[in-house]
Amino acid sequence: MELAIRTAMSALGARLLEGLLATDPGHRGPRVDCGAGHQASFVAYRGKQIDTVLGPVRLRRAWYHCSDCQAGNAPRDEQLGVAGASLSPGLRTMTARAGAAVPFAQAAGLLAELAGVSLTTKRVERAAEADGITAAAASSAQAKAILTGRVTPLPPPAPTPDMLYLAVDGTGVPMRASETIGRAGKYEDGRARTREVKLAALFTQTRLDADGRPIRDPDSTSYLATLDPVETFADLLQAEARRRGAEHIRQLVVLGDGARWIWNLADARFPAATQIVDLYHAREHLHALADHLAFITPDPDTWLTDRLTDLDNGDIEAIMHAARSYPLVGVKATECDKDLAYFETNAHRMRYAHYHKLGMFIGSGVVEAGCKAVIGQRLKLSGMRWTTRGATGITTLRCQHASSARANIGAA
Repeated sequence: MELAIRTAMSALGARLLEGLLATDPGHRGPRVDCGAGHQASFVAYRGKQIDTVLGPVRLRRAWYHCSDCQAGNAPRDEQLGVAGASLSPGLRTMTARAGAAVPFAQAAGLLAELAGVSLTTKRVERAAEADGITAAAASSAQAKAILTGRVTPLPPPAPTPDMLYLAVDGTGVPMRASETIGRAGKYEDGRARTREVKLAALFTQTRLDADGRPIRDPDSTSYLATLDPVETFADLLQAEARRRGAEHIRQLVVLGDGARWIWNLADARFPAATQIVDLYHAREHLHALADHLAFITPDPDTWLTDRLTDLDNGDIEAIMHAARSYPLVGVKATECDKDLAYFETNAHRMRYAHYHKLGMFIGSGVVEAGCKAVIGQRLKLSGMRWTTRGATGITTLRCQHASSARANIGAA
């Protein structure tokens, strides 16, 4: 009975909506601007079917044709947001939300079961990806406007947060073979099977807990991601940092693993920021160093425990000295040098005891969780292979959906 009543009410609503739309057929006179500087002439009234959240409706609107452009258009379509589309704006939003949350076939099933709207899997895919691409273009446009000074973001609402963190990471997304032609990879044939999504999680911190550990401000996290090159990602990140109030917040912190591109970006775009290597990545590297030296250290477990203490204290020089105290040659020496290079390069980013005193986060868990939850749980499922367009669209939507509502307040 519930479903029958819902179906009947949706059909009634569709007829009501169709009648309301018919009150303005979109006739704007004998001629209108075609959008390319010419005049388009009225031809006739033409029909168009649109799928809406209430079901399909028939739209009758004035059609114009430009003889210079040899193209037609309906001003009413532009007004209603259905130009070049067969889904209403409301249904497109629902479809994008479902398509970003679960695989497209499941999304089509959810729309049918929960909303009573029947769409093919392919239409869900196209609509969701198209909305994501539109959102990505809008983000790029906003970033450009902020960076060029055409738009000035509002300062964060009082009280101003004490610190703004930019946690950065990258994760591979499986791509179709046509999308990785010419790209080097780690497979035996030398080809890439994935492309890297660069992800940033921005959040603020104002206070510490009773034990002196930093607490992320509630609902303060916003995400952004792109498959584009580092320079494009850097523009997006710099603009988002400004939008989040970087110029008004006392301390800016960049968190990441040891990837060189992250620190090059930080040096170039955020020179005043404190740079911190994720403690847990540093510990993984220290465990690898201990494994390489286990054959020569008298008590490997004690050696590792002591070095972990050095790391927590931020005493990288002690780690270097302890490792270099053993005479190594050949492969062992090479392995040791490689491990120590990581610590030597990032020593100034590993002053963990000092950061702890300042009440700073020293782990990049927020963005690593984002790589798994925002990207991995939707784009890295078994058997998935993406186009660049599709991955960009869905990634953008998922970042928007994952971002806290409060973090999006204060947009330029």
